[in-house]
Amino acid sequence: MSNPLFRTKSIEQILAASDHPEHRLKKTLTVWDLTAIGIGGIIGTGIFVLVGTAVLGDAHRPGAGPGIVLSFILSGVTCALAALCYAEFAAMIPVAGSAYTYSYATLGEFLAWLTGWNLILEYGVACVAVSIGWSGYFNNILRTLGVALPVWATHAPGSAAGGILNLPAAIIVLLVTCVLVIGVKESARTTGVIVVIKLAAVLFFIAVGIFSVEPANWSPFMPNGFQGVGAAAAIVFFAYIGFDAVSTTAEEARNPQRDLPIGIIASLGICGVLYVLVSAILTGMIPYTQVDIHAPVAEALRMVGFRWGAALVAIGALAGITSVLFVMLLGQIRVFFAMSRDGLLAPWLSKVHPRFRTPHHATIVTGVGVAVLAALVPIGEAADMTNIGTLFAFALVCAGVLVLRRVRPNHPRPFRVPFMPWVPLLGMAACLGLMAFLPTITWIRFGVWTIIGVAVYFGYSMRHSKLAVTRG
Repeated sequence: MSNPLFRTKSIEQILAASDHPEHRLKKTLTVWDLTAIGIGGIIGTGIFVLVGTAVLGDAHRPGAGPGIVLSFILSGVTCALAALCYAEFAAMIPVAGSAYTYSYATLGEFLAWLTGWNLILEYGVACVAVSIGWSGYFNNILRTLGVALPVWATHAPGSAAGGILNLPAAIIVLLVTCVLVIGVKESARTTGVIVVIKLAAVLFFIAVGIFSVEPANWSPFMPNGFQGVGAAAAIVFFAYIGFDAVSTTAEEARNPQRDLPIGIIASLGICGVLYVLVSAILTGMIPYTQVDIHAPVAEALRMVGFRWGAALVAIGALAGITSVLFVMLLGQIRVFFAMSRDGLLAPWLSKVHPRFRTPHHATIVTGVGVAVLAALVPIGEAADMTNIGTLFAFALVCAGVLVLRRVRPNHPRPFRVPFMPWVPLLGMAACLGLMAFLPTITWIRFGVWTIIGVAVYFGYSMRHSKLAVTRG
């Protein structure tokens, strides 16, 4: 198309750019690494922290009560529909950038930019929120051991506690950043170890908690009707975010056409089953009105007498949140890298380290930026901001599959979305439906973020686009 807003990159152009020596990443990841990255990114803050808000509700929405089980199923089905579309794209276009790259190949540069801009929102806000959550769990464990860090060093200015900076949150971000600079394989190994620890914590909760279930606690099952279930689904959607980060590592996979679909679908399926079991057992162990809003899983064990078990789950939760931080930072960095390589962001962000073959500039900038925000900004309602950006990106990926099937029907597809066109159509509808359940204030913030993104695109990105230079 002649309109620069709708210019697209062909699949051949995208693959050629990823193979350029200056930007080539090291291929080290196996199917097990990819699945571990997916699980590492999924299980964490959502199940260990946000499930309390989803069950009880807050000032902006009603809670689901024991109906949280249906909320997890509803969000899981939505993510599964999007995951199938991600799998087709990831196998066809195995490059960094995820939904941003897929949109560039199908919907045009402007929508690709908006997708990338909202992925920055997804990963960036999630990184800050997750690191602050990590700090909270870390401080709780220290207090259990009789160690108390000063308030000024553990809370951001403007928080209820009145601190100066959140030092643990900043330190964990910088440590993870150092590992990511060294190499994605090393990061995957670290994530793999952490995944084992947190899966053990989740399975321990299921095995112990199931014997404390009282069926009477499941009544009333939906105290606020479907409105509560839908509102909770929009919250716990955060618990599934992470599978899409698998596709951002496509250029570092050894056999991306085969392994990426497996990694995406397997990680989502495993986590979905565990979430349904945990939420059912949690609301069966204690009346839903007594679910703790800050550490629901650990506190439920403590309330039924398993104090030592609560401590073990808290340690597993800390491990789980750490792996989420790894994966979210990894995703943020790869999106920056892909957008920079296309000329839409500063070119130095796509420079690759000569020894480690990692995008070290993008990694350092992302890590330092997130660390500063985590130290100084009290984050409230971060999950909602992450969710709206992610749902927008997921809806565009579903639309992109439909477009590419029409414009490139004969292109080889190692993985094909089944039941076309119903899967992507239902995926789009489900994503937009969950967005409708998010609070008005979240939509306002999303609108402001989008306006800033549009200004950046017209002020810088459109003029520096490498696709524009090529066609000019």
